[in-house]
Amino acid sequence: MHNFKKLKIWNESMNLVSESYKLTRGFPKFETYGLMNQMNRCAVSIPSNISEGSSKSSNKHFATYLENSLGSAFEWETQLNVAFNENYINEEKFKELEQKIKQIQKMISSFKSGLKPS
Repeated sequence: MHNFKKLKIWNESMNLVSESYKLTRGFPKFETYGLMNQMNRCAVSIPSNISEGSSKSSNKHFATYLENSLGSAFEWETQLNVAFNENYINEEKFKELEQKIKQIQKMISSFKSGLKPS
């Protein structure tokens, strides 16, 4: 078992959750139950899957949760693109967050690859 609070991937993902909430507060009100809700749920899903997976008794099971976390990271990246395309965020913020999510994706993939079968 892993202590998820000590994992860099979990901490970086938690930072992204905060970024997502800050970002979506500026979205139009009609997006409250649309893109705003979806982006935040997706962002929360990334560290949630990491922490849930860390409780599993085998690395094989943990890897499944990391896979889900990675899927949520790619989904969030798509939603970030939608927000940019709809002019909800400027190009500077888009590029900054795009770099962050790509880094998180790489970190999760690397961590998953480094898990020893148990």
